[in-house]
Amino acid sequence: MGDRQRPLLPNAEKALDRLKFEVAEDLGLDDDIDQKGWANMTTRQVGKIGGTMVKRLIKRGEQALSEDD
Repeated sequence: MGDRQRPLLPNAEKALDRLKFEVAEDLGLDDDIDQKGWANMTTRQVGKIGGTMVKRLIKRGEQALSEDD
């Protein structure tokens, strides 16, 4: 279970990393990441970042779909 899942699209990894740091900054967790590193973040902190990323990705997907109509 130590393997990290990779994005389906190779070019998406950099964009997802940018989103992750953007979300962390918006949540005020960027200083904690700088001080502690990702490995020492709490499960709650990392989960909050991941959950917010998912919400933003869903919103972007819905916007893209609505533009196609």
